This record gives sequence, C-alpha cells and structure tokens, in this order.
Amino acid sequence: MLAAGLALAPSAGAVPEDGAATSRVAVHPEAVTAAQQQAVLDYWTPARIAALTQPSSGNPPRSGPDGAPWTGAATLSGTVGRLFFTNHGEDESCTATVVNSANRSTVVTAAHCVNSTDLLGENDEWLSNEMFVPGYHDGLAPYGRFVARAGVADATWLLNDQQNGLKFDAYDQAFLVLNGNAAGQRVQDAVGAAQRIGFDRPGNASVHQFGYPREASGDPSRAGLPEFTGARLAHCAGRTREYPGTKEHPEPRGEWGAPCVMGGGSSGGPRVADFDPSSGIGTVVGDNTQGAFFDSSGRVCERGTASCTRHLVGPQFTSAITEPLYRAAEAAPVA
Repeated sequence: MLAAGLALAPSAGAVPEDGAATSRVAVHPEAVTAAQQQAVLDYWTPARIAALTQPSSGNPPRSGPDGAPWTGAATLSGTVGRLFFTNHGEDESCTATVVNSANRSTVVTAAHCVNSTDLLGENDEWLSNEMFVPGYHDGLAPYGRFVARAGVADATWLLNDQQNGLKFDAYDQAFLVLNGNAAGQRVQDAVGAAQRIGFDRPGNASVHQFGYPREASGDPSRAGLPEFTGARLAHCAGRTREYPGTKEHPEPRGEWGAPCVMGGGSSGGPRVADFDPSSGIGTVVGDNTQGAFFDSSGRVCERGTASCTRHLVGPQFTSAITEPLYRAAEAAPVA
C-alpha cells in the first residue's frame, strides 16, 4: 500500500515487457510546516549524531585511490554532505549531493536512504527525520542544517522486497527537496555551488566517488580513520566496472563503480564523471548503493579470495528512470 500523502505521476508502467526500465514518480511530503521542521532539528541532537559516528583511531590517514580523505577543492566538499534519518525506528546516515536545480533546493541520494522496507522486506515506509548537512565534518555544519521537505523516488522502489536485485536495484536512486537553513537560505545558495547531473552517460569511465562511510569495508588498515568513521568526507577514484551480480543474485544492467573500500554510510554518495579537481565540479552520473568484487581479470569473485578487489557500485542515471524524478524534485515548491 502506498504511503499516505503520496502523489504518483502517471506513466505506462515501471517495467515493460521488453525489460527497459521506466519511471513512475512518487512524491512524499515530509517536514512541511515550521513546527515539523523544528521537530527534526530538535531530534538531531549532538549526542544522536555522535552515536552515528564511530570512534576515531587517531591514526594518520592512509590514502589510496580506493579510499582516501578528500583534501581537494572546498567547493566539492560543500556540495556533498551527510544525510541523517530514522529507518524503522533506527537512526542511520547516508550521503547526498547538491545538484543544480530550478528550485536550488534539490539533492540526490540512494532510494534506500529515502524509502525502505524492513529487514524482512515488509512494512515499506518513507524514512523520517531526514536532515542534510552539506560539508559536514567533525560534528560541524558549516553551511547550516537542511530538513527534507519532500522525498522523490520511483514507485517501483516502494515494492522492493530486498530479495530481487535484478528487479529493483536499478531504482535505488532518489531525490530530496529541502527546506532552507536557519538563515532562510536554500541549499544551493548557502553552499554557493552545485554539481551537474547527467543522464545516459557511458558507464565505462574514469570517475570520482564520494561519501561519509562509517567503516572501511575489507581494509582493517583504514578502520578508525576519521574519513571512515562518518566524521569526514572520503573519496575514491578509478575506472569503473559493470557489476552483473552473481548466479544466485543477478543484477540489472547499469550497475557501475570503481575500486573503493568505502562502506556503510557512503550509500547515496555521488559517482562523478568529467570531474575538475581544481574547481571541485563535475557531473553526477550515478550513486553509491552496494559493494561488488572483481578479480584482476575483471571476473566477479568472492570477497576475501586472492586478487579480489572491492568496488562500490550503483545505478547509472538514465533519462528513463532518473530524469523524471529529478524534474519532479526541481519543480517542487519551496517556501
């Protein structure tokens, strides 16, 4: 059953017989009134946020293309931020990115950071207490805190049973429309920049990926570093591979990503092509959603086996699925 307050844009259907995925836009109101917005801001106390940040080891950062602190342009770190929310009663965090939009109030993230079923694949719910903090670092909010006004996802995602990646994982992408910060600024104005967004770009490319991971997946040498505790922005850079899934759990076409050890918390972070390190601006062509493993010859392998490298993959943005969601988000009114 669709959640109360849901608006569903008309469409011919999510997955036609030829297998080409298309979009049906679901828009869900979140914190619209001033009282609702203040309730979210009050909810995210420093103690709650600290509880979602792992203890730091104090070790010096170990940099590598598969996971490193971001030390480049401040513009980039301003456009990417940490996204806090409550999922079926549990506080969690993801990553989201400010993208250029007509309402100057739109961020892109993963659908599972906006709407989710429970661990049994039941009780679908739009996540609550959504709050975006661009440029988050060490508990600070340099541009302010932005409470979500509306969530935008594909209606197919709302049926996700967490068992059938082939059917649902292409839809693991979503947008949030944000209210202004305490100074009344829209997020794009507060940050002073936004990333471009691209549809139907080639998946095979050199990319940069960003996120706020709370762990270093498969690399204990980076465990506890601030960039892998949720405290600071991390990034990866490299050539992508397309993940077909495994025989038991196949994936849809279009799941791409580069070698990357960023773990939980990096979901929703951007996969950026045509990135200019000096300006900190590029084109977001996809989002982080899951880990995948490839051997040196490019074949899928099991985690922990020799020469098996972790990649961070997610759907490539398309005009069929992503663009209708983006157009609905950027057209949404903001008080």
